[in-house]
Amino acid sequence: MLFDLKSVFLNEGETKRLDYELDISGVSVDGVFPFISPVRVTAEAKNRASLVSLSLLCVYDYERPCDRCSETVNGTERITFEHRLVQTLVDETNDDYIETPDFTLELDDVVTTDILLSYPQKFLCSEDCKGLCPKCGQNLNFGECNCDKTSVDPRLEILKQLMEE
Repeated sequence: MLFDLKSVFLNEGETKRLDYELDISGVSVDGVFPFISPVRVTAEAKNRASLVSLSLLCVYDYERPCDRCSETVNGTERITFEHRLVQTLVDETNDDYIETPDFTLELDDVVTTDILLSYPQKFLCSEDCKGLCPKCGQNLNFGECNCDKTSVDPRLEILKQLMEE
């Protein structure tokens, strides 16, 4: 979605708002396509004292497996992002500002990048998720399994021998 910001840049005190939906259901995160509904985006650009800022409110539904127990987790995420906009950048390596040389901004790229950068690297169904038994695959959140817990990983057997001496 192209956001025309010319009136915001040229008029101090000007505010412009845009509401739209962005479909990112085809975006993969670690081999999973978690975005099950379009992202509802509310973008608001403001010129205050000749400083143009962009506020983004992004709301989307997700569904993905827990990284420990593989149970499917559904939910709705509501995130806000803030950016400062300029017409030209003096220093090309400055990531604090977004350049808008022709007074327009492609919001789809900004929203997708913001969401992916804020997405958790480890996704858990709960903070105290116990995961799966490494032997039988039982989900330990639903109860203990009957596996022998006293056996030692053969790669660590040498440490057990050192401790017995």
